[in-house]
Amino acid sequence: MTELVRVGRVGKPHGLDGSFFVEQASEDEARFARGATLHADGRPAQIVVSKRSRGRPVIRLDREVERGAELAVPREALPPPGEDEYYEFQLVGLAVEEEGGRPLGRVAAVLPNPANDLLELDTGLLLPLVAACVQQVDLDAGRIQIAPGFAEPQ
Repeated sequence: MTELVRVGRVGKPHGLDGSFFVEQASEDEARFARGATLHADGRPAQIVVSKRSRGRPVIRLDREVERGAELAVPREALPPPGEDEYYEFQLVGLAVEEEGGRPLGRVAAVLPNPANDLLELDTGLLLPLVAACVQQVDLDAGRIQIAPGFAEPQ
């Protein structure tokens, strides 16, 4: 079975033709181009109208979808990330350790933030996703190492 990766969510309507804003949209504008296929609530749907309004993608699909429905693409359709770049789904679930090996929890979510994204751990700790904090991401070992000073002392 194909694993799907979320690239957005059906937002509020735009106009009267069935178009809608894409909330939490992927930064890859090609994902929302006319003719592209997305999976809406797990079922394929083709984009028949694509435009932007106030800097945000607005699309209409070839079938009706409910507001809040997840928009996704097959994982294998994603281009490989660049050096020191990761997809959100690659980070969620990784163990996080402070330099020296002190466990801090697991990544529960990656939260968008105006200055930089944040790693939200299952312990409630929020860590900035910046080079000063994140020293190493080892996908094969399933862990992230962070610099000292970003978590409460023991």
